[in-house]
Amino acid sequence: MITTARDLFLNHPRSVDESYVQHLAFAARFSGLLFAAGAAALIHAILPFMFERTASRIVAKLYARTHNRGVAPH
Repeated sequence: MITTARDLFLNHPRSVDESYVQHLAFAARFSGLLFAAGAAALIHAILPFMFERTASRIVAKLYARTHNRGVAPH
């Protein structure tokens, strides 16, 4: 089977019922939140009185939004 460049860019977004641009926006926001969680965790490692629950809250929110993406309802 031959995979075209178009398929490489569109198959996954379609699998989660999004256009390429919608997927780009979602993934970019997701990435930004992961960076924020990482920064909060790093600051917390140095200054344990700061951002005590920030990273875990962000990760839990991201998990809740993504763990069933692309799974067809029964």
